[in-house]
Amino acid sequence: MDGPWRILLVDDSRDDAELTEIALRDAGLAFHCRRADTADAVRAALAEFDPHLVISDLNLPGFSGGEALELVRAHDPALPFVFLTGSLFVVDEPPADVHGLLLKDDLAPLPALVRRLLGG
Repeated sequence: MDGPWRILLVDDSRDDAELTEIALRDAGLAFHCRRADTADAVRAALAEFDPHLVISDLNLPGFSGGEALELVRAHDPALPFVFLTGSLFVVDEPPADVHGLLLKDDLAPLPALVRRLLGG
């Protein structure tokens, strides 16, 4: 799949979303990004933006990454989904239907993961 890719960022922090975008742009990836931080915004983005990839925070106020994953899987069971977290206490392995679990403090592996998931 050639870029520019459409990436949906599910994050309540504008700063964290911007840092994620910067990490991907600095790696030379061509993409368009949309941010969502509620269930309604995720549903709308899935329908209107039609992302190639979803990158989601695990913990959002009033909404969780797990809920975002459920919405994405209901929309498209094969859509690549990656969790980002700021938590120091994370599980070693993401759920089976998630393609990655990375720390927000270490975004270095993210561009390679995106390339691998999107075939670029």
